[in-house]
Amino acid sequence: MGTLWFGGKIYTLEHENETVEAIYTENGRIKKVGSKSELTSMFEKEMTEKHDLKGNVMIPGFVDSHLHMIGHGEKLLRLDLSEATSAEEMKRHLINKVNDTASFDWVIGEGWNENNFQDRKIFHRDELDDIAPNNPMMLTRVCRHAILANSIALDLAGITDDTPDPEGGVIMRDNEGRATGYLLDRAQELVKDAMPEVSTEYLEKALSCSVDDLVAKGVTGGHSEDLNYYGGFKRTYETFVNVINGQRKFRANLLVHHEVIEQMRKQGLGFGDGTNYVELGAMKIFADGALGGRTALLSDPYNDSPDTSGVAIHSIEGLAELVKKARVHDMPVAIHVIGDLALEYAIEAIEQYPVPYGLRDRLIHTQVMRDDLLKRLKELSVILDIQPRFVASDFPWVMERLGEARMTWSFAWKTLLDSGVPIAGGSDAPIEPVNPLLGIHAAVTRKRPEETHGGYYPEQKLSVFESVSLFTKGSAIAIGREHERGLIKENFDADFTVLNRDIFNCDPDLILQTEAVMTVIDETIVYQKERGSLS
Repeated sequence: MGTLWFGGKIYTLEHENETVEAIYTENGRIKKVGSKSELTSMFEKEMTEKHDLKGNVMIPGFVDSHLHMIGHGEKLLRLDLSEATSAEEMKRHLINKVNDTASFDWVIGEGWNENNFQDRKIFHRDELDDIAPNNPMMLTRVCRHAILANSIALDLAGITDDTPDPEGGVIMRDNEGRATGYLLDRAQELVKDAMPEVSTEYLEKALSCSVDDLVAKGVTGGHSEDLNYYGGFKRTYETFVNVINGQRKFRANLLVHHEVIEQMRKQGLGFGDGTNYVELGAMKIFADGALGGRTALLSDPYNDSPDTSGVAIHSIEGLAELVKKARVHDMPVAIHVIGDLALEYAIEAIEQYPVPYGLRDRLIHTQVMRDDLLKRLKELSVILDIQPRFVASDFPWVMERLGEARMTWSFAWKTLLDSGVPIAGGSDAPIEPVNPLLGIHAAVTRKRPEETHGGYYPEQKLSVFESVSLFTKGSAIAIGREHERGLIKENFDADFTVLNRDIFNCDPDLILQTEAVMTVIDETIVYQKERGSLS
């Protein structure tokens, strides 16, 4: 029982520009690569299916190394504010949503970004009260490190003007000392904890929508962080197991937030456990916030706000204790680090409590680097988990945040790649669009899709081969699967993405017009779009 794949350009990614004519797969694995005639002759008796690629281009399956899969599904189901380009447009969307929502029901929006507004306006709770006088409202910023809430939501959360900032969070206040409804990092949890728990049916619908959208974009797997939300570990883990099964295949590696490690253990589970398609990964820790809300932890103050250097989610001692906790459970860590001081804290903790032999820690985002820190990273068993699309969404305003002196070591993907430290690529969806081709375009061009200049800090551009490798080989390395995933090679998993254009040999801007026409997971076609090749 085997399958022959032929009739298109097949890139192995083992070496740049290396292609093969055909692949023979069996029992979910690649058994042999070679010419069509050779494989047909060799496996004629076992071959039960043949798939003509019709001139399209096959590569190893895209894997998103960092996203929030249920959150991505929620964005598909909820009010999406990410495309609003002005405060007036955002207000119109909110009014329309409120008009369609019953009184006292929550109004939830996703993805607003004041940096897309000419006036950089952030709504005050009084303005939200005017829009939604009878509904609690929570609006998540694009970075997911800040929310806006109206007065009803603040009251339900027990937040008054006198409520102290929680550890690792900030309740923003106006000149009169009133809470504005703008809550940063851990302060968000006060409102989220006051929200009604979503149903199991809702969770399964959100995850199903997410998986269906991912495979339609050529994504065969994702490393997702969801397990500390939606009612805790057991409920959320079971949602993944129920949705991702033999009928809906997808390779999910689930990061386990440090706050639910004990819940995981109570279920008799540990690192690496799971099902055929759902496995438990590293322990997730947040070390800081994000640049957009000025909560990423920097060594020196923000260039455009010298009164702050960001927010440490944990003290340096507290972060080290969490890394120690992971080691007690024989787990690697996956630490969210955006600012350079947060990265320094993470490195010190990992140096103090090294990863178990044969495993690799993951440092997620690493947007602001320093030369001395990169030298220390080269001595550790780590992988850097970057999101190339941040270049398209964060520039040019991020240059105001950081200042010219820090930019040499910020978003420096080529410098990081050339250092020899392994790198994986993800989207951080729903913060960024989930389509990996957008991340690849951003890595190659260093600009927004609509811009025509030569790129922000063009010396940091990656080649298409390097960029695609982030989402294939890099993602496999991140979970220790580099010997069975990420390449088209004998004995590797039969996970493929088929594109309608050869992105390795086209104008980079045409990457944006490229589509996945087939997605294959475990030798099974899980998505197919019938249309001719554009290559």
